[in-house]
Formats: sequence, C-alpha cells, structure tokens
Amino acid sequence: MHASVVVFPGTWSDGDCIYALGTVGIESARVWHRESPTFAADELVVLPGGFSYGDYLRCGAIARFSPVMDAVRAHAEAGGLVIGICNGFQILCEADLLPGVLMRNQSLQFRCMPTHLVAANHDSPFTQGIAPGQALAVPISHGEGNYFADDETLDMLEAEGRVAFRYADADGNVTLEANPNGSLRNIAGILNEGRNVLGMMPHPERACEALLGGDDGNAIWLSALESVGVPA
Repeated sequence: MHASVVVFPGTWSDGDCIYALGTVGIESARVWHRESPTFAADELVVLPGGFSYGDYLRCGAIARFSPVMDAVRAHAEAGGLVIGICNGFQILCEADLLPGVLMRNQSLQFRCMPTHLVAANHDSPFTQGIAPGQALAVPISHGEGNYFADDETLDMLEAEGRVAFRYADADGNVTLEANPNGSLRNIAGILNEGRNVLGMMPHPERACEALLGGDDGNAIWLSALESVGVPA
C-alpha cells in the first residue's frame, strides 16, 4: 500500500503522518493542494491535521475548494480509502464527503490532551482489526472538535453502523466524563456510506511508538493494510 498525504497551506501534521505510516511499513509522499493527481485504487489518501488556510471563515471551508479535493472525491466515490484527521475531518465535512459539522469545543477552550477511544463499528477498513471494547489511547489537539448533526443524521449514522469511534475511559466505557469536547453521543469519528472514508478528531499519528507514550494509533493503519490484503 502507498499513501498520499495531502498538504494545504497551514497543514502541519503531514510529517507526523508520514512518520507514523512508515512505522507500519506504508510508504507515503506529500501531495500539494494545487495538484490534481489520479490516486491508485489501493492507495490510502490522508488529510492530516493543522490549520488549513489559517482556519479563516470556518475550519476546512476554504480547503474544500482546493483542486486536489476533486481527486479526493473521485477516489472516495470509487471506493478508495480516505482518512481525514482533525482538520482533515473538518475538511471532509465541509466538502460533503461526511455529514455533520465540527463546532467549537463545549468548553470554548483549545484541548490538547490524552483521550481513549473505542471502535463503535468493526466492519470497516479502518476498524476491522480492533477488538470489541478495546480502549485505544489516542490524543486530541483541537479547538473545534465538537461533532454536531441533527437527530435524523445521528440516528442514520447509528442505524447504518457509521459511527467509527466514541470517546471512552481507559476501560472502554463510553461516559460523559470521557467526552473532551461535547461531541454528540461521544462521537470521535464517523464513516461515509461506503465505509471507505473515515473522519476522526483524535490523532493516531501521535500514538505510533512507545517512545511517544504508546502505539495504539497504529491499529487504524494496520486495519487499513489488512483491508487491502497486506498481513498486519
């Protein structure tokens, strides 16, 4: 598997993503937002964290118009794997590749802290290798990570198994106290209808080796590898 890491003006987590992908054997390269590539069918496209276009207007609202997003959309519609992390999640929502919106944290504070996640769905390329109830230690770093959608959309996501991750405590219990930003239903990540596009606020690339405090984030990359037939 090869990965393309998309870089917008203001992106800063591209290097972290490339490093983390390399730790599980995924070669990757940067793609500048002005480019219009054709991604390979088995390619992983990563929209990393940062502050694209300085987060002016709304987070991700300007990046959605970058030329590369036409290629990202085409890749997603063809069933290719796409993951948006933090600002990447915001961009995917603004581009209508995922439903809902990311709002200001309920605390109105920027939160950079450890969190735990549990997979709410194990039937996706990004979660199939994660054990039921397994709590993943993956940090957050955002000011606008409060996931919001209307009740109809939330119920649809639940019914279709498209909630990928929820915030939980270290034992895997989904509780209000474990929710760091006010996201409805403790949602930390969601999937598109085809389950090949994942948006998540926590940063798996910051949990890729013991030296950094743990490697739980690698479970997501390893699941993606397994989904294309590469043994973990």
